[in-house]
Amino acid sequence: MKEKETKKIPKHVGIILDGNRRWAKERNLPTFEGHRQGSEVMRRMPAWFFSCGVEIVSVYAFSTENWKRKQEEVNYLMKLFDKVFGENLEDMNERGYRLLISGRISELPGDLPDICQNAIDQTKNNKKGTLNVCFNYGGRAEIVDALKTMILNGIEANQVHEGMIRKYLYQADLPDPDIIVRTSGEERISGFLLWEASYSEFLFLKKDWPDFERSDAEFVLEEYAKRKRTFGGNK
Repeated sequence: MKEKETKKIPKHVGIILDGNRRWAKERNLPTFEGHRQGSEVMRRMPAWFFSCGVEIVSVYAFSTENWKRKQEEVNYLMKLFDKVFGENLEDMNERGYRLLISGRISELPGDLPDICQNAIDQTKNNKKGTLNVCFNYGGRAEIVDALKTMILNGIEANQVHEGMIRKYLYQADLPDPDIIVRTSGEERISGFLLWEASYSEFLFLKKDWPDFERSDAEFVLEEYAKRKRTFGGNK
């Protein structure tokens, strides 16, 4: 009991969802099937962390660079997100999850900007965990957007400091991620939460996202508990 009480639990977990296409290719399945399976895992995954005491999960779902993919694949992904933020909204409310969507939402096609905003509004009072979906997101884009807004608001050079910049990030009220996980075996962060990740722990899993299970979430938490974070101070 004592060990359970003293175990370190991250408040905020970030996940780079990678490997959907690789998962499908290895099984001789269409790329779309990898994305569909990945979206199902994303729907189930928050409960695995929230039930263990994690308060926030941020996922890198679609980057500003992903528009370079084949149009057919991009169109399918937009339909998937339409379902995630629309049809799955009732499920999120029943579970008590708050949904945040970070990125250049206004640039999304069709009704997606309105669908995203509706999902945010409909879940804003939920208290059982926050799922922050980084959608049409880029870490550099986030910083550029923050600086543009600061200039438009008349912020002068002598007023600029780290706290001021943070105020203008997409989700200024969220704490930095304690640990960032990337699936698929790739070992880079690809622009995910660049400002916020300064002191995050990193964990790279050699498993494609569609294969991510509850046991993997438990492994992430066990691994985090072993880490000693010094934030530049003494060891």
